[in-house]
Amino acid sequence: MQTNNHPRTRPWHGVMVATPLTLRDDCTIDYDAYATHVRQLIEAGCDGVVPNGSLGEYQTLTDSEREQMVRVAVEAAGDGSRVMPGVSAYGSAESRRWAEQAAEAGAGSVLLLPPIGYRCEDAAVRAHYAAVAEVGVPVVAYNNPYDTKVDLTPSLLAALHQEGSIVAVKEFSGDVRRAYEIAEQAPGLDVLVGADDVLLELALAGAVGWIAGCPNMLPSCCVELYQAAVTGDMATALPLYRELHPLLRWDSKPEFVQAIKASMDVVGRHGGRTRPPRLPLPADDEAAVRAATEKALAGGLG
Repeated sequence: MQTNNHPRTRPWHGVMVATPLTLRDDCTIDYDAYATHVRQLIEAGCDGVVPNGSLGEYQTLTDSEREQMVRVAVEAAGDGSRVMPGVSAYGSAESRRWAEQAAEAGAGSVLLLPPIGYRCEDAAVRAHYAAVAEVGVPVVAYNNPYDTKVDLTPSLLAALHQEGSIVAVKEFSGDVRRAYEIAEQAPGLDVLVGADDVLLELALAGAVGWIAGCPNMLPSCCVELYQAAVTGDMATALPLYRELHPLLRWDSKPEFVQAIKASMDVVGRHGGRTRPPRLPLPADDEAAVRAATEKALAGGLG
């Protein structure tokens, strides 16, 4: 694992936090709150951040807002290699433009879905990733067949890797068998955990990173869980995983963004206070987190 004390020769390794969009009451972006949150995540031991992803609500941003989110993240992280901007778009021309902007800002890698405008054939997927890879910044593919309706199968990932278009894949299918199939068909392609609730299983299968939402709420204990999982410390990992799993399972719910934001408010991270919580939380804090997330998932938050 790449830690905060080692050279980040592969900056997509480790705990990379998919950060939410921080909004004021008037729905403008609070860049200062976002910068504070990024700094807190790094201080808590996370390896980096992923702005402009699904949790970052990238499709709702103007071009200038999307660009500014990357620049704020790079500055707040203190090291551009810690930043993996999402560069997904309807087509490769726009994704390539976002990759160029990320490279210009100093980001260490980018996260890229297949084209999201339609269900495309393998040839179109390969052309899409090849076009973005030409920018020169390492590309991490994002396999989310549920939302894109395009499955980056192990054989397709092998082709993309062989062509030099990707260095890793964020695996969100939830099928832990994929890790073994990818290792067989695409040796050298890094697998990153994409679905929070299969972290332990994919870490044991050889994953070298975790693009995660839950560390926004509980960064320190998520880092502890990840490190224990990838080093095979089951005495630490298994009980912590069992405790966290009700939270990790929210990753598959459409209301996950609202749940994350509600819980961040409760534990004092969204507003800039510096109390990185760890499990077990004090009883009142844990109850408050669970109540807030349950309310969000029930549609009780606007």
